[in-house]
Amino acid sequence: MESLENQFLIAMPNLQDPYFHKTVTYICEHNEKGAMGLVINMPVRITVNELLVQIEANKHDTTGLNQKVLAGGPVAPDRGFVLHNMQSGWESSLALSDDIMITTSKDILLSLGGDDAPSQFMVALGYAGWSPGQLEQELQQNSWLNIAADKEILFETPIELRWQKAAEKLGIDLGHLSTDVGHA
Repeated sequence: MESLENQFLIAMPNLQDPYFHKTVTYICEHNEKGAMGLVINMPVRITVNELLVQIEANKHDTTGLNQKVLAGGPVAPDRGFVLHNMQSGWESSLALSDDIMITTSKDILLSLGGDDAPSQFMVALGYAGWSPGQLEQELQQNSWLNIAADKEILFETPIELRWQKAAEKLGIDLGHLSTDVGHA
């Protein structure tokens, strides 16, 4: 199967896993070893500012950072990820596309609220992971739709609208999809 890196997985309405129901997941890595992604529309009850205060990483005035931290997935929920627009210079970053990076080092958190911070970013705790072949099997079971990632949905669309907007990019109204499968 072709790599799904830099694509969105859009949960089909019939996906009943309570963690992934009505989610959009940005796929960061997909190869023969499996897949890794970040759920981009599941907020937790903490803002970026509150997180920075808790981990004592608010070097700048971060009171304006009221965006919600996201639950990136059920794996390693104590591990943080910052998905952001292209900006190099961080200790532990990986370019995921021509304009999106992921950073896992604390130095990026220390920059938030300052002039050297990325202009577009989201903070997620945890990640979603699939073992080899698992994601491909879930796609065959019609659990997910996939589409190329879109920076507007990532960074500009309100969290609660990301599932709907990602599906609309495919020309689909998820409210009209049937969960019944027919056989001829």
